[in-house]
Formats: sequence, C-alpha cells, structure tokens
Amino acid sequence: MRVLFVHRSGSGQFAHLIERLLGEGAEVTLVTEHAEAARPGLRQMLYTVSGPVTASPSLAATEYHVRTGEAVASVLRRLPRNERPDVIIGHTGWGGLLFAKDALPATPVLGYCEYYYNDRNSDFDFDPAGEATDAERMRLRMRNAAQLLTLQAIDAAYTPTRWQHRQYPASIRDRIAICHDGIDTQLCRPNAEATFALPDGEVIRAGDEIVTFVARDLDPYRGYPQFMRAAALVAQARPDARFIVVGGDGAGYGRPRPDGRLWRDAMLQETRLGERLVHISWLAHEDLRRLFQVSAAHVYLTVPFVLSWSLLEAMACGCLVIGSHTPPVQEVISNRRNGLLAPFHDVRALAATIGQVLERQGEFESLRHAARATVQAKFELESCLDRQMSLIERLAAQGDPVVSEMSWVEAS
Repeated sequence: MRVLFVHRSGSGQFAHLIERLLGEGAEVTLVTEHAEAARPGLRQMLYTVSGPVTASPSLAATEYHVRTGEAVASVLRRLPRNERPDVIIGHTGWGGLLFAKDALPATPVLGYCEYYYNDRNSDFDFDPAGEATDAERMRLRMRNAAQLLTLQAIDAAYTPTRWQHRQYPASIRDRIAICHDGIDTQLCRPNAEATFALPDGEVIRAGDEIVTFVARDLDPYRGYPQFMRAAALVAQARPDARFIVVGGDGAGYGRPRPDGRLWRDAMLQETRLGERLVHISWLAHEDLRRLFQVSAAHVYLTVPFVLSWSLLEAMACGCLVIGSHTPPVQEVISNRRNGLLAPFHDVRALAATIGQVLERQGEFESLRHAARATVQAKFELESCLDRQMSLIERLAAQGDPVVSEMSWVEAS
C-alpha cells in the first residue's frame, strides 16, 4: 500500500502512524514544508509557500492556506502514475489538503482535524482581561475558511478528543471520527527507581519535593504565568520545594507580551524564584519520561485549546497531575479520581493544591495508578493505531469512510 502524508512540519501528529505503516511494509511519502531527519523507508518531498500578502488582514491566514494548498497540489500532480498513493492523509488546518482531490480525484483523502476556531467559550475569549476587537473576530472566522472547504471535499476525517470534536460545527461533526494519536504506555510507565540529573549534575529522585511544568513554549496559553506565581507562593511555604520548568522561549500559541520581553524573563523577575527553579529549554523524550517518573507534582494548565501529548505521557508515567479546571483537561482528569484540578486563574488555589500534594505525597498513590489506567484504557498507542489503520485500509480498498467505526468509545 502506498500512503502519502501532508503536514506542514515534518510528520507531526502522524509520527506513530508513519512508523506503523513502515513497519508493515507500506510505501510512505511525506509532503512537507519543513523536512525532518531522514529515516529508513520514508520519502520526503518539500513544498514552498510564496507569493504576495493580501491587503486585507482578515484574509491573511486564508491566503496562506490557499497558497499552501496550491503548492501541495503541484507536488501531487507531478507524481508519476506508478507512484500515486492509495490514500492521502493530512492536516486540515493549514490548507495542505485544500486541492488534493482536484490534483488526484480518484485517491481517497483522510483529514486530521486538530482545531476549529470559535469566538465563544474557547481560547479566544477565555482571558477575562482581554477584549476582542471586531477585526480580530473577523480574522478568526476566516481562519476556518480553508478547513471548511477541505472537509467538504475529502472522504473522511478524525480528531483526537471529544472536546476538539465539539468545536466543529454541529452540521459536520458526523463526518469527523474521534481517535487519539496514541500514547506509548510501554515507554511511558512508572519507575520507582528512576533518577533525573539536573544541568548542574545534581541527581533527583522520587520522594524529593519536585514540582514540574512542561510546555513546548512558555506562554499564557499553557498557563505559564499562573504556574510561576503559584510556585512563588509554594516556595515561601515549603523551603525544600523545587521547581523544574521545561519549555522554549518561542511565541507559542498566544500573543507576545506588549513590552516585547520574553515571558520567562518577566516571570523570573516577578517571582524571584532564583535557584529554587531550574529551567530547561528542551529535553530528549527519554529524559522527559525520567522527569515525569520522579515528579512529586506535575502541573498542566491550558486555556480551552488542543490537549498536549505531555499531559497524557505524564499520566502514563504515574504522575500526580494538577490540571486546570478547563474542558480539554476535564475530559481526561476527574478531580480526586485520577488527578487534581484547580481553577486556571486562581493562583492561590493552585498553590494550595501543590502544597497539599507535597505535604502528603503518600496519600495520592491511588490517583497516580488511576491516571495511568486512564491512559491505558483510552489512549493506548496500539489500540489507537489499530483504529486508524482500519479506516485507512477501508479507504484504500473501497473509498468507503465508515467514520462511525473510528469513534472512540469511552471505557466504563
């Protein structure tokens, strides 16, 4: 079977699926704007997005999506007839699949639906201090234009979680299945003997008062300012508590600070945590798992937005997770059943919860076990890949999406 993936940034969310397909002998091609490291069996084809920027701010994202779709379609049209895929799989959010069916009309296309933008009850209006302008609302609406046109054209689609599914218009939800990318619970597992070496060489282990926070970038979407302010309160009350923050200084999902400073610099100056906090820009996955395994309390905060793999990997490692009381997290964590929840904006409540966990670490073992069991039941990698493979094989054989067969059935 020949499978072609379309994703702006390497394999992205398709990394596990690509490995599975390669392992089963499929011919796999990745069409991408940003190549990833070469790996055996994976052919990569690059596209470039260029051209003028529209005069209308509302159309800026849409124009980029259209130009992306044009660039991908050009790659697809150049494929020799004997190299054309049996199935195309791609991200629907950036325009890559917009003209895929025009380029290869006989090829089934499966779309990955990551996020649909809404101006109510979402990341857009979550900040109580923020006031959206009419211009921002118009830009937000247009960000969905290419995705809606893509969904109208392709054969089937899926999204990782129920909350992400609910963000899409009710009129098209029945065309979108629910299936997570999958978490490798054999790699992400508890290890009572695990240790983690800090950058200065000090070794920490389970039982130490270690509070962890992980995000791709340290920005307000993932609650970095709230975490830092809570950490400062915990540090005052617990002299042995230390904080390990993993994340980069990129723009992330939210807006940059109005003063142009990095969020990390601003929060370090505000909280004055000093040596009590260790910042690590990036960790290899093996080291990140070890950090999760020694963490006494792992804080995961997010506005109503896409759920991070890191939360589920932390839970699979047996972390005691303190999550934000926001819908994406509530889908996974039930307070005092498999983790703890705190209001996103209530720094004092978050600090009190962290302090409670550090004070009585041994009392939360059942929550740690339940956290791992949740991931095993609902997000186990092989089960998720089996469901994805089932749909791919049906599409390749018959062009019949049978979306309902992909639906994620919650464990009782």
